Amino acid sequence: MLTLATAEAFVDDVRSAMTDDDLFAALARCCGEMKVRYFALTHHVDFSNASATGLRLHNYPASWQNWFDENQLGRSDPVHRASQMSNVGFPWSALPRMIRMTPADKSVLGQARLAGIGDGFTVPAHVPGEINGSCSFAVDAGETFPRELHSVAHLIGGYAFDAARRITGTRDIWANPGQTLTDRQLDCVLWAARGKTDYEISVILNISHETVIQHLKHARERYGVRKRAMLAVRALYDGLISFADILRY
Repeated sequence: MLTLATAEAFVDDVRSAMTDDDLFAALARCCGEMKVRYFALTHHVDFSNASATGLRLHNYPASWQNWFDENQLGRSDPVHRASQMSNVGFPWSALPRMIRMTPADKSVLGQARLAGIGDGFTVPAHVPGEINGSCSFAVDAGETFPRELHSVAHLIGGYAFDAARRITGTRDIWANPGQTLTDRQLDCVLWAARGKTDYEISVILNISHETVIQHLKHARERYGVRKRAMLAVRALYDGLISFADILRY
């Protein structure tokens, strides 16, 4: 049975992981020590779409992945939807309390059992500006995921996803730590994200219309984007603002 010390060893292991294969091997070792058959670390996207971007690392049966992709379940899978309702790990037995389970959802879980996948535990991964994801662990069909593994599975899942993001360069798309916004530029970007025009922003902030135009122009230059709408996307991605900030006025 996995102990906290073993989980901490896993954390040290994945911090030095350099490839997907390294991370896969580390997760496989942990699953072996937990006496848990399966793991799945994935972004919640439709991988059947050739243009989809994201990471997916798992040892589920190939028959399950094929069926999952054929039915385009990347976003609608009940475990993935429940992940959006929590920032802590949860057992799959809690799904009916977290989301409204449809007949289609029950069919998905039934199909998983037919593929050999039983009860499980999922650790959500929410990073501002990134696609939602998760790291799940599951036992064989007909078995119950051990309650005593919840805490260590939560620890392992969180660090595993973080390692995967580092290895695949998920955060490197716009990486430029030297570029940030001034407080006044950020004020203008936030009000623009709230749907205000340049003139309305000037009234709200008690500055000239031309000053607002210049602040937004310089913000676009700092971020290297051409469209005004992209400023909010970048600020959300960098964690400078949140969706709650946009809605709070």
